[in-house]
Amino acid sequence: MTSSSWEEFQSAEPAFADTVRTRFQQYKHHVLATLRKDGSPRVTGLEVDFRLGEPFLGMMPNSRKALDLQRDPRFAVQANPGPDAEMADGDVRLSGRAAEVTDPAVLARFIEEVKPPEPFHLFRVELTEVVRTGLEGGDTLVIQVWRPGHLLRTFRRGNDDGSLSEIL
Repeated sequence: MTSSSWEEFQSAEPAFADTVRTRFQQYKHHVLATLRKDGSPRVTGLEVDFRLGEPFLGMMPNSRKALDLQRDPRFAVQANPGPDAEMADGDVRLSGRAAEVTDPAVLARFIEEVKPPEPFHLFRVELTEVVRTGLEGGDTLVIQVWRPGHLLRTFRRGNDDGSLSEIL
């Protein structure tokens, strides 16, 4: 599957990228899904840090999630839905591959800005899908999906017949 950097995503869909970034920045902690050695899912909390023009995933040294990503870089991270049961800002997810940052210059810049506890693992996000799901009018589900090399797609599904229709 093709992946894109945050910069490529932002260039392709600037308004959607801003919405997604804003949604992640509303809360500090989010939920990361990785794959365990046996292929089963692992779900853990983490912070998504937007620095140096892209989202980064930082982790404690040799944490299970870091070891998962070193072995199999596929991940999904779900933005914290927050306390609002209505989810007025929608639900946002990034999926893709996590590439461990080993470049000393990038690590130094990140440390200078964030001042994380050291040592740590730092992963750059390579996107394969970005999804936002929200409600419109209280009963219509609106799903926006972006994938590298494709235009942003928007789908609506009402409670009436349960069918999903794409908005062109």
